[in-house]
Amino acid sequence: MRARDKAAVSALRSALAAVENAEAVVVEAGAADRGAGAVEASPVGAGATEAVRRELSESGVAEIVRAEIAERLDAAAQLGGDAVHAVRVATLRAEADVLVRFLDET
Repeated sequence: MRARDKAAVSALRSALAAVENAEAVVVEAGAADRGAGAVEASPVGAGATEAVRRELSESGVAEIVRAEIAERLDAAAQLGGDAVHAVRVATLRAEADVLVRFLDET
């Protein structure tokens, strides 16, 4: 990261965001219709309104990373060998390589 490897930074940030999105809880239907309620009944304090997130297993995280790899390789294949998209294709493949190395380390 210190070498400012843009492909690595982009791939890892994207994968981390995908994992965080997968950990998010599903909001139950009608939750927005309940209204705010009284101010004095509102939770107070740091983190008082945070929802408990789901915890993914190691295999669940690996599955998400594999999906991120596949997404990048599919996008690179769709862009093809066109010279106009050569830089983007190289970037997508470099990002996929970073994520593959990450999976190999775990």
